[in-house]
Amino acid sequence: MNIFDLSGHVAIITGGNGGIGLSMARGLIKSGANVAIWARNEEKNAAALDELRALGGGEAIAFTCDVADDSQVEAAMAQTLERFGRVDSAFANAGISGAGTRIPDMTSEGWDQTMAVNARGPALVYKHASRHMIARAENGDAGGKLIVTSSGQSIMGVNKSSDYAASKAAVNGLTRGAAFELARYQITANALLFGFYETEITAKANPKFAQWIANRVPLGRPGDHSGLEGLAVFYASAHSDYITGQCLPVDGGLCIS
Repeated sequence: MNIFDLSGHVAIITGGNGGIGLSMARGLIKSGANVAIWARNEEKNAAALDELRALGGGEAIAFTCDVADDSQVEAAMAQTLERFGRVDSAFANAGISGAGTRIPDMTSEGWDQTMAVNARGPALVYKHASRHMIARAENGDAGGKLIVTSSGQSIMGVNKSSDYAASKAAVNGLTRGAAFELARYQITANALLFGFYETEITAKANPKFAQWIANRVPLGRPGDHSGLEGLAVFYASAHSDYITGQCLPVDGGLCIS
């Protein structure tokens, strides 16, 4: 018996066409879940679907969506429900790296862009996913999972990254509030505080930053993307039903170094 069989489960992954989000999608598909990717780049969406469909398991679809736009999130939710009929877990993963400026050089435009994607985006995903999950609960089908991609920077300081750190601290607070408010519907909410994983975002970072991180990680290496597959399956599955309101570092021990 496969205790992590997700057949019939439906998951949303924003920003699921690459990096951490695509790694999570692989695990969910392999476990039999149906996955809806919401992301802005149609070409990357198509490539991700080709890869996921080749794995077998659950069904994968993709919708073009800017998570900072309420109407686009609402439309993507409606399209997902039209295709699959339900949503059981929502991985609010889409994010950007931030403006990369020192605090004295911060601009309102750079701050607002970072907050729009990294903080408002997950809030809108939580909003529309929870509306559906609450309606299901009120009709006798309680339960649902909200999971957000946060960062170790939300609890530690890094140069030229205050806007990014603040945006991720915001989703930690959003998640705790959602967990408390939605518990009556058996909906859980948790944040995953990732450390250094090699992605398109980290590839743009100063190489000195990557080396600094590598030197501080007790396990001595970047995160393993294949390990994210099982992490996503666990948080989508019934085995995480009693975990809510938590902000879990997934960082090789970086936050304790």
